Amino acid sequence: MAKIHPFKAIRPTRDKVHLVATRPYYTYKKKVLYAKLEDNPFTFLRIINPEFGSPIKTEPNSVERFSLVGESYHFFQENGTLVQDEEPHIYIYKQTVGDHEFVGVIAGASVQEYEEDKIKKHEATLTSREKMFTDYLNIVGFNAEPVLLSYAGQDVIDALIAKKCEERPEYEFTTTDLKKHELWVLTKEESDSIIRAFEDVNAIYIADGHHRSASSAGLKRYREEQKQPHFPNEDYFLAFLMNESKVKILAFNRLVKTLNEHSKDEVIALLRNSFEIEKLNEALKPNKPHEMTMCIEGDWFKLTCKPEIIDENHPVKSLDAEILTQFVLHPILGINDLKSDDSIEFMSDDIHIKKFEKRILKGEFKIGFVLFPLEVEQVKRVADNKMIMPPKSTWVEPKLRSGLTIYPINE
Repeated sequence: MAKIHPFKAIRPTRDKVHLVATRPYYTYKKKVLYAKLEDNPFTFLRIINPEFGSPIKTEPNSVERFSLVGESYHFFQENGTLVQDEEPHIYIYKQTVGDHEFVGVIAGASVQEYEEDKIKKHEATLTSREKMFTDYLNIVGFNAEPVLLSYAGQDVIDALIAKKCEERPEYEFTTTDLKKHELWVLTKEESDSIIRAFEDVNAIYIADGHHRSASSAGLKRYREEQKQPHFPNEDYFLAFLMNESKVKILAFNRLVKTLNEHSKDEVIALLRNSFEIEKLNEALKPNKPHEMTMCIEGDWFKLTCKPEIIDENHPVKSLDAEILTQFVLHPILGINDLKSDDSIEFMSDDIHIKKFEKRILKGEFKIGFVLFPLEVEQVKRVADNKMIMPPKSTWVEPKLRSGLTIYPINE
């Protein structure tokens, strides 16, 4: 049984939604971010970068900075850019990229179910980052970027969503990254039908947003410990729930700055202990699981895992990212901690392989590994067994816009 919650979203007016909703600020290059802040007074980036154009300067992630974010948020409400719905709703959101449609339900997801592992996790969170997000939520009082949750497809839910999508959406706009965005506001009757349908969903999985969900749970615990007034919305967190068949999983590839005092030939010789190696004439991606491609000093090779290094009975040890860590990154290249070692960098597979190769040809990195994407069932297997995947194992799409449906915590 999955419990979802309608809420009174604070959202942009129809005429400004394309100007307000934005990708997360950390996805923009500095020059692009500055240009957007300079040219667009309505962008949600103005809320989360409140010092832009102001003489006031505060420390990042400080109480003072978060307080300014809260003030900017309230200013957007006061000037009518953001308006709150009068009644609680469930929302349908669709993002179209090329011929692929990502469509699902925006609602509150249960903190209690998160705490009870009914909302299943596959990624460890950093305590310091979790605390930072908890402090942020406690001060600003809103959540603007949904956690992406997946579930096994349900015919009833699919039918309810499809029927609503036949209507004209409340929002319909295309962004400069060639993505089309549509949002529908469900009536109370439609919302109630969706809520009842989700009661038949047996398990929900976090696809993207482990720190955001953990910080929402942390906020509820913190406020209880501090004996602060309780708001019903604290019991839920902003979520976008999708049929798992619609979720797109890409690989996270690895770039390494050092050969750990080995020569190129020595690295290849050491790899032959665990992999079958084939020289390639060009930059290519792997074609199947347990196959990866490697660029070393500009030359490309296909690496195929030998059977003895694959433990198919283990949810984590069977993953190519873990195999790469245990048989290459750690023993050969000397990478001991993927989270903290400055010698390794991760590049999502949505970036063209030629850009990956270019960073090696320019001398920024000595060696790089391109992995085959995981299947949803592999991720679920890890979560079902309460295990943790290696860092940066998946790049999950869709990436959602901030500021489209803002979840007010203090209600």
